[in-house]
Amino acid sequence: MDDKIRCQSCGMPISDDFNNYGTDADGSPVSEYCLFCYTDGGFTNPTQTVDEMVQSSIDFISKEFKMPVEQATQISNDVIRKLKRWN
Repeated sequence: MDDKIRCQSCGMPISDDFNNYGTDADGSPVSEYCLFCYTDGGFTNPTQTVDEMVQSSIDFISKEFKMPVEQATQISNDVIRKLKRWN
């Protein structure tokens, strides 16, 4: 994987350029999670399983990047299952 800082829940690159850091309860940015996964000090979908996150990623990657489902499945499984939230 590249050296970008990535959300430790979904694998999305996060940075000041994207302005997509999650937030703590006090509104301060959280460097480990993106705003889609973590806001106001908690996960936006706290009951989501790793399998659900992988499927969501497959759906997004194959649709938005016009990637074959098989390739999106491989990437999603390789990346997401190794992230902090899921270990």
